[in-house]
Amino acid sequence: MTPADGLRTEDHARATLDKAAGENFPVAPFFVPRAWREGLTAVYGYARLVDDIGDGDLAPGGRDAADLGVPPEHAEDRLALLDALEADLGRVFDGGTPGHPLLRALRPAVRRYSLTPDPFLGLLEANRRDQRVRRYATYEDLLAYCRLSADPVGRLVLAITGTATPERIRHSDRICTALQIAEHLQDLTEDLARDRIYLPAEDMDRFRVTEADLAAPVANASVRSLVAYEAERARQLLNEGAPLVGSVHGRLRLLLAGFTGGGHAALDAIAKAGFDVAPGPPKPTKAGLLRAVVAVLRTAPREG
Repeated sequence: MTPADGLRTEDHARATLDKAAGENFPVAPFFVPRAWREGLTAVYGYARLVDDIGDGDLAPGGRDAADLGVPPEHAEDRLALLDALEADLGRVFDGGTPGHPLLRALRPAVRRYSLTPDPFLGLLEANRRDQRVRRYATYEDLLAYCRLSADPVGRLVLAITGTATPERIRHSDRICTALQIAEHLQDLTEDLARDRIYLPAEDMDRFRVTEADLAAPVANASVRSLVAYEAERARQLLNEGAPLVGSVHGRLRLLLAGFTGGGHAALDAIAKAGFDVAPGPPKPTKAGLLRAVVAVLRTAPREG
């Protein structure tokens, strides 16, 4: 690799990390300790890379494929890329040298916090599932997907902050699943364009919503009712997970309130749009996020 290639690779890695600004919650805010911030940023970079590969949002010129050692003729094969990413992840844990810069950036966090492979492999498996599964029959099926696509992130946050307990993990899983459902609701139109629907088929039947209804430029009353129903389910999960915020103190409490408040703010934005997500993802404002975070800090039940 030439110096110019290395510069392009690092620039792409930075562009991937910059996507954090578009998330519903602050990924690694300034107020947390630097070591946490670096660890959280590294985990985000990995999670974002996995999602970008799964969604086909690859680096220009096949940069991701080249970094992962995938031949140009297979640069569009998402499953091949995910397999190569899993092999590169193995180098993070076995002392090798990863090929992708975001995996190289992950290695110090893995060592510092003794992170295990399982959460990272869960995120990979979720994106493999995205290549094979386009519809979910039941709410339980969707929750099973979220256990792979979302819950590992919260578990990594607890590991990095040294606060993981069985009870906190249980509450974190609720919050992360809720965040995933909220994102699915926001991105309903975008996902449909990829031939993916993350609304349970049993709920679509209950509300008499067809796929053609979801594809309409303006949501009808049935679609809005369905989105409102799923949003309320996500809200309930956030409330069930709220004791996590009350179980910690200081800057970690503020960080976790940011995650939880981000979910509430996203759901508030969906409600403000009249539960019509067809025109595009309703996004929370900074003021809306701040209000939601303050509300979480005020109301989160305290353990003990």
